[in-house]
Amino acid sequence: MVNEYELKKLIIDIGQRIWQRGFVAANDGNITVKLNDNEILTTPTGVSKGFMTTDMIIKMDMSGNVLSRASKYRPSSEVKMHLEVYRERPDVKSVIHAHPPYCTSFAVAGIPLDKCVLPEAIIVLGAVPITPYGTPSTREIPDSINPYIKQSDSILLANHGALTLGSDLINAYYKMETLEHAAKIIHLSQQLGNVNVLPETEVKKLMNVREQMKVPGKISLCSCSPDNPAQSTEDLVARITKDVMAKLGGN
Repeated sequence: MVNEYELKKLIIDIGQRIWQRGFVAANDGNITVKLNDNEILTTPTGVSKGFMTTDMIIKMDMSGNVLSRASKYRPSSEVKMHLEVYRERPDVKSVIHAHPPYCTSFAVAGIPLDKCVLPEAIIVLGAVPITPYGTPSTREIPDSINPYIKQSDSILLANHGALTLGSDLINAYYKMETLEHAAKIIHLSQQLGNVNVLPETEVKKLMNVREQMKVPGKISLCSCSPDNPAQSTEDLVARITKDVMAKLGGN
């Protein structure tokens, strides 16, 4: 039996975490959790996720009707996006929408996080696609995410932010944390001039690990490199040095 009050407290805790880590600013973001097949809990609109209290949390049904709330609080118009997930993915029990700076930068640049780079991210997230842009608070966003949420638990929203789906609230939060961490590392690696993509044989091993660990949820396979012999450190340094010198106008 799900304890509604305990879930509300957990929503408050996760809201504080995403605010403290800079995944949201001001009143950005939304968090929802399924209570049962017909009801969800959702964060209110117009309130910072770092300053919520349990009385602010709203109960709704799967049609978007408010079942209970304090009179001064109302749900975000973006709850439509969460309800779309629950309708399409009965296995999902929680959804988090946030604007973490690094992965949102990739979403703004139109660059999906779909390369096989970090083992942990490959196992947990797989390839992270970008949805077409949709106007916030309209049906455009639920419509734009529909094809992607059927095959992935983590997606980037073009020029908007990120969405993670979980088997529970903690699982959805960890995916958001992993997504931002991976985006930051990939961004920094790009600044250094090179991102090594794991070969297909290594990715297959990681998929076996995922299966053995019985990781819940869905992922799309990311892009990997051909199974060529690994480049030596000396060759890699020489190539990066050559590239940097070329950019600086050297020989």
